[in-house]
Amino acid sequence: MTAPVVTRFAPSPTGHLHKGHAYAALCAWKFAQGNNGRFLLRIEDIDHTRCKPENSDQILEDLAWLGIEWEEPVRIQSQHLDEYRAAASKLEQQGFLYPCFCTRKDIQREIERAGQAPHGSEGPIYPGTCRNLSADEREARIAAGEAYALRLDLAKALDHIGHEITWHDGIHGEQRCQPELLGDAIIVRKDIGTSYHLAVVHDDGLQGITDIVRGEDLFESTHLHVVLQKLLGLPTPTYHHHQLLTDDDGNRLAKRNQSITLKSLRESGISVESLKSEILGVQ
Repeated sequence: MTAPVVTRFAPSPTGHLHKGHAYAALCAWKFAQGNNGRFLLRIEDIDHTRCKPENSDQILEDLAWLGIEWEEPVRIQSQHLDEYRAAASKLEQQGFLYPCFCTRKDIQREIERAGQAPHGSEGPIYPGTCRNLSADEREARIAAGEAYALRLDLAKALDHIGHEITWHDGIHGEQRCQPELLGDAIIVRKDIGTSYHLAVVHDDGLQGITDIVRGEDLFESTHLHVVLQKLLGLPTPTYHHHQLLTDDDGNRLAKRNQSITLKSLRESGISVESLKSEILGVQ
């Protein structure tokens, strides 16, 4: 018997939603509707330095204006930090994480010494500076109060779960897992006790998400997420990485580019029907 479809929209309240978010939310919601499935809303607010409660309220208002309905209660990630710590502890105890004391400047200096560094979607691939520190040195630096993140020991992880892993994209077909695109990624940040990667994988497993409908800008991250799912014993959903909306110059819509918000469009008098027609017609 096929499991019922469960999908979600998981915005981060670091600003107001724009047309690109509306497109992503509508794609996920329509996918659930078209498959007689469930649609969940999750607020990914673990980054307390950038996320604001008022933006979360605005997200709910914007989605309601779009006519999107979601199940209650809405999962708020900042209310579940202990769960992410427990997941990280499990990975650490199994030897898949190691402490990294590097600052961004340290990493940049190491890359400059090496002459070059491969790049992924999150910037230069970490050169592994702290991977081979001895246990004594790690313990001494932690005892001295040095701040550290926890990184994935990718080589050790792949030795455990296997190097030939695949995942399926409903738009792009079968994919060979290539977690080297992100390398020894940060799984637990220094400041918030988790990371986007760990929190999203944990929550998707907990909430029984079967299909993840999201933008192709997260395509590379999926390779890492599949590895984390294997390590944590979680199922791998089917992914659907859709295209991104762009502006007239071909740049993708983004908060940092001050893209026109749904709130400002609504206040200007645009109808939700015309907005839906505009953005859903670009497929």
